[in-house]
Amino acid sequence: MSLGREIYHHHDEFGPLIVFDDGNKRYLAFGAGDEQSCSLKSNPFLLQHDYSQAMLLVLLFIQPRRLTLLGLGGGCLVTTLHQYLPDINITAVELRPHVVKIAQRFFQLPRSSRLSIVVDDASEFLETHEGEKVDVLFGDIYDAEGLDLQQTQPWFIEACYQQLEDDGWLVLNCWRHHRGEQEMMDTLTRLFADVRTCSTIEGNWVVLAGKKANTISVGQLKNDAKKWSKVLGYSLLPSLGRLQQWRAVPVD
Repeated sequence: MSLGREIYHHHDEFGPLIVFDDGNKRYLAFGAGDEQSCSLKSNPFLLQHDYSQAMLLVLLFIQPRRLTLLGLGGGCLVTTLHQYLPDINITAVELRPHVVKIAQRFFQLPRSSRLSIVVDDASEFLETHEGEKVDVLFGDIYDAEGLDLQQTQPWFIEACYQQLEDDGWLVLNCWRHHRGEQEMMDTLTRLFADVRTCSTIEGNWVVLAGKKANTISVGQLKNDAKKWSKVLGYSLLPSLGRLQQWRAVPVD
């Protein structure tokens, strides 16, 4: 599938960074056949990927004041959160400095006192960061080969847990091949009282994990999803319909 005309190309120590434009949308790619980010030029706040839309199901469970996002890409998720949560403070952690420049130049990533960009490896950030704890932490770390597997490791999940407030939520964008990965899920269910998963049409597998068990009724979740859908410009209901409480399958 063509992503349109190439309008920018850069090569850093990790490989290529390419921006395409098809007239209506901008795409960021880390290699041939890759699509890291997609932004609608006329409305950069309208998330284009099903997996990123599903990640914002977390807004049904908590009203965050501070959040951290690991893995910036084109910054589409950050741009949307910054727009629709005007009181929130966001820290975005990105390994590749030139990705930040591309997000600002081509994808309308805001320059704002409410947004801090940290150029660092996600694991290094988690190990060394001693700032305020956050209400939501997003893990969305991908390269041209796919998911950065550190995101599925017990030590990584434990480090994320330490960064969260007592009622905080962790949101991980994984791939379908990692669905039910035992070590990852064992760690999540050991640390978090509420673990939910959502499959997406693109093959991603989104995990939402809350430190405290959530008792909101299905009816209230649907009502809140309808309210947020009006704000975000897309319906959260399909993703909510695929959101399931994690239940480990016993091994005989």
